[in-house]
Amino acid sequence: MAKYPFEFDPGTPFMQQASDWIADVFYEVLPEAGFEVRDEQIYMAFQLERAYNEKKTIFAEAGVGTGKTLVYLLYAICYARYTRKPAIIACADESLIEQLVKPEGDIAKLARHLELTIDARLGKSPDQYICLNKLDEVRADEMASEIYDTIHSGLPSFVHRPDTMQAFHPYGNRKDYPQLSDDEWGRIGWDVFQDCLVCNQRHRCGQTLSREHYRKAADIIICSHDFYMEHVWTYDARKREGQLPLLPEHSSVVFDEGHLLETAAQSALTYKLKHSLFESIVTRLLDGEVRESLAYAVEDAITSSQTLFELLAKHSVHVPASNRREVILSEPLMREINRFSSLLGTIEEELVFESGLFTIDDYQLKIVEEHLEMIGLALSLFKRPEGLISWVTDDGADGITLVIMPRKVKEILAEMVFGKRMPVVFSSATLSVDGSFDYVASSLGISDYLSFSVASPYNYEEQMKAVLYPEPSAPSAAKMEQVLRSLKHAEGGSLLLFPSFEELHQFQAELEHYPEARSYRFLYEGSAEISHLISEFQRDERSILCAVTLWEGLDIPGPSLSHVLIWSLPFPPHDPVFDAKRKDAQDAFREVDMPYMLLRMRQGIGRLIRTSSDSGTVSIFGEQLEDEYVREQIMRFLPSNTERMAPC
Repeated sequence: MAKYPFEFDPGTPFMQQASDWIADVFYEVLPEAGFEVRDEQIYMAFQLERAYNEKKTIFAEAGVGTGKTLVYLLYAICYARYTRKPAIIACADESLIEQLVKPEGDIAKLARHLELTIDARLGKSPDQYICLNKLDEVRADEMASEIYDTIHSGLPSFVHRPDTMQAFHPYGNRKDYPQLSDDEWGRIGWDVFQDCLVCNQRHRCGQTLSREHYRKAADIIICSHDFYMEHVWTYDARKREGQLPLLPEHSSVVFDEGHLLETAAQSALTYKLKHSLFESIVTRLLDGEVRESLAYAVEDAITSSQTLFELLAKHSVHVPASNRREVILSEPLMREINRFSSLLGTIEEELVFESGLFTIDDYQLKIVEEHLEMIGLALSLFKRPEGLISWVTDDGADGITLVIMPRKVKEILAEMVFGKRMPVVFSSATLSVDGSFDYVASSLGISDYLSFSVASPYNYEEQMKAVLYPEPSAPSAAKMEQVLRSLKHAEGGSLLLFPSFEELHQFQAELEHYPEARSYRFLYEGSAEISHLISEFQRDERSILCAVTLWEGLDIPGPSLSHVLIWSLPFPPHDPVFDAKRKDAQDAFREVDMPYMLLRMRQGIGRLIRTSSDSGTVSIFGEQLEDEYVREQIMRFLPSNTERMAPC
C-alpha cells in the first residue's frame, strides 16, 4: 500500500490532516520549487475539503490559470490512499487526457516536486484501440492501403503466435499511429458492433490487456467522460454476465471540464442497432440441430429486420451540421417496429424450450439472449415516443445504424452516480450561467451540491484584444477574405474553432479558391491523431490549427497560440437531442441555446491566455452578433475595448 505523504495521526480526522498537508504544499513546498501559488488555489483547497469531508458533489468553477488541477489531484490522491481505492479522473476527451499525463503535465510535476511516487494509469476508451478482427478484415481487402500490413507486422509477437507474455506490454493505442486520419483509423479501431465476448482473440487484444493493467492502479485511473458513463450503464449487465465492471470500485470522481458530462451521459445511454450485426448473431442459433419452429422464427425476424432498416432509410431526414438523420415516426415504420418486436419475443420463447434440449452451446445462447433483450428494451421505448430520442447514421457500405436514446438521463444519473455517498468534483472554468449552477445541475439530476467560483488571475483587459464580425455563418467571399486578413495579421499561431465538422470541411473546401492561403500550414482535425496535430501546431508557430473538439482543454502558452478565431457562434445543433430539450423549455432560445453557446464560447476564448505573460486576439464571427441580446451576453466576458466591425 502506498504511504500517506504526511505523518498520519490515527487520533485526528484524516481529511483535516490531508487538508493541513495540502495547505503546506501550497504555502511552502511549491513556492520553494519556483511555483507561483495563487490565492485562488488556497480558496479552492478549503472548498474541496468540505466536499471530501461530507462526501458530496461540488461544482468547482475556477478560471483559467488558477491551477485547479493541482488542487483536485492532491485531494484525490490522499483520499485514494486513505480508502485504499483509486480515484477516477474523468476528462472530456482523449486530448484532455494527454494534457494531464504528458511528461511536463501536472501529475509529473507533483511527483517530482513532492517526491511522491504516484500510481496513475490510463483507462482509455475501447475505440482508442485496434480491433484485431477488423484489422484482419481490412488486410483481406485488395484495395486497402499497405499501411495496414505494416501495422499488422508491427504488433507484438504474442499477437501472431501463442507466446507467453512475461509482462504487461501496451499496444494498439490510437496514439501509436499518429499519421492515420480518423477515417483510416475507423477501419481498424474498435467499434460498438464488435462482439468481444465471443472473440477468439480477446485475450491478446490490446484493449483487454490495458484493462487488466489499469484496474490495479493504487492512486488514480484517468479515463474519458464517455468511458466513465459506459462503466455506469454497463455495470449491472457486466456483473450479470460474470464479467468485471469496466472500472474498479473507486473512492472519488473528478469530472474535468464537467460542463460536458451530460453529453457523454446521453451518448453512453444509447442503444445502437444494425441489421448486419443482428443477422450475424441470431444465425448462430441455426448452427446446431434446432427445432424447425425456431429456425422459421429466426428467418422471419431477419426478414423483418431488413424491412425495418429499409423503412428507416426512407423515413428519415438529414440533420444539418451533423452526420445524423432524424427518424420520422410514420405508421408503416411503427407497424414494422411492432412486428419486429413481436418476432423477437417469439424467438425468446423458442429459446426457453431449446435450452432444455441442450442443442445450443450455453455460452452462445447467453450471448444471443443478452442481445435480444437489449434490442427489445430499445424498441420498447417507441411505445412512449414522447420519452424517446432517435436518429440514424449512414455507415456507407455497412448500411445504416439506428440509435435510440431515452429523452432524459438525469433520473438514472441521480441514482447511480450522484446518489452515492462519494466525493464528486466538477472542475471547469465554465460551470455557471449568470452566476447560477442550476443549468448544469438540473440537466444531470443533481439537487444537493456545494459550489464556488473563483475568477482567473489574468488581466484580460490588458492581455486580450477582441473583435466582433457580424458576418453570415455560411462561407462567403467577404467572410473568407476577412478571415484570411485576420490570419495574415496574426502571422500564424492561430486556432480556428468550428461548431461542427460540416462547417470545418466547408471552410477547407472554400480555402482551395484562395492562393494566398498556401503560405500557411493548415492542420485539420481528423487528418491525423489529435495529440499529434496539437504537437505539430505547438512546434510550428506559423501553423494554423482548425478544430471542432478543442474548445476545451487545449493548453498552449506563448506565441504558438496568439490568435483564436471563432468561425461562428457555437449554438447547439438542431439535432434530435437538443430539439428534445427545446421542446421541454418555455423559452428554448434563452433556456437551452444561449446557456450552451455561452459556456462553449467562454471555453473557446479561454484557449488564448494561458499565462500572465500571454497576449493575443480573439476574432469572433457570427450572424447572431447583430442581435443586441446575444451581443450583450457575449460582451460580459470580453474586454471593454472590444471592437465591433460593420458587416460587409
